[in-house]
Amino acid sequence: MEIRAFGRTGMQVGALGFGAAEIGWENTADHTVDTLLGEALESGLNVIDTAAMYSSSEEKIGRSLRGRRNRVFLFTKCGRHLAPRSSSAGFLVRVHRKLRRSTGGADEYGSLAWDPRVLEWNIEQSLVRLKTDRIDLIQLHSCSEEILRRGEVIEVLQRARQAGKVCHIGYSGDGQAALYAIRCGHFEALQTSINVADQEALDLTVPLARRQGMGLIAKRPIANGLWRNVQRPEISGLHAYWDRLQELRYDWWRDQRVCETALRFTLSVPGVSTAIVGTTDLAQFRQNVKIAADGTMDKDQFDAIRARWKQVARPDWVGQF
Repeated sequence: MEIRAFGRTGMQVGALGFGAAEIGWENTADHTVDTLLGEALESGLNVIDTAAMYSSSEEKIGRSLRGRRNRVFLFTKCGRHLAPRSSSAGFLVRVHRKLRRSTGGADEYGSLAWDPRVLEWNIEQSLVRLKTDRIDLIQLHSCSEEILRRGEVIEVLQRARQAGKVCHIGYSGDGQAALYAIRCGHFEALQTSINVADQEALDLTVPLARRQGMGLIAKRPIANGLWRNVQRPEISGLHAYWDRLQELRYDWWRDQRVCETALRFTLSVPGVSTAIVGTTDLAQFRQNVKIAADGTMDKDQFDAIRARWKQVARPDWVGQF
């Protein structure tokens, strides 16, 4: 596995990372998680990326990594995950909202999931679920630019870092919010969508993030594997990529090496530290590891994909968070 510098953080990370959303959403069996993470570690992969909102993902990772926690960097995210009423944070923010509404006040953060007290609860619970005393990178999970500009959510992460609960802080998101997250200078890392069907970041945010020495995580690096879909997928969240690919009409899109081309494109983007691929399929995981081990693609092929994007992409083809 190629090892790359994660910006100026001092972390050295594998070019391929393990995205752990699927193991949570699909409630993957523990023995399958053990096999996946075991093979990941043996292959030299050393980044696992998850989030508070990914169902049971953090718990599964924490259980599986017992005795081998120090072999990986644990990245997780806070936000978009409201504390339950039974928790003190969940109870307090709901009471506070009810009082504000009774006096005609507007909701402070749009969603209670972005209340600083809830974010603090998210971080504490992530530490418990991951069975660790530190999180290597905590990321705000795609909050809006408006919320970022208020500053309180960033301060939550800074306090957690000062307390030693997290080592580094980052932002996960796209578009103008991601651009602000870079420009504000508070974050050490950016996670953003980069793939053959989502290239806005290559012009909007990636160059600036590189200049500022940020660690850069590419999410959705194989465009959700939509080469498998002859028909438009039923899941509405996948429609944007599928529709774009019908217009892009890459000449390699239906050949047998499509996965290799798609992943190697993302790994070839200058500045990408690690590309997070999620799967619960062991065969697919092994294929991803092999592709990553084969290295980046040649410049002519990379430039051809970029040229096709610039020729076809419309202004509303923005990053998908």
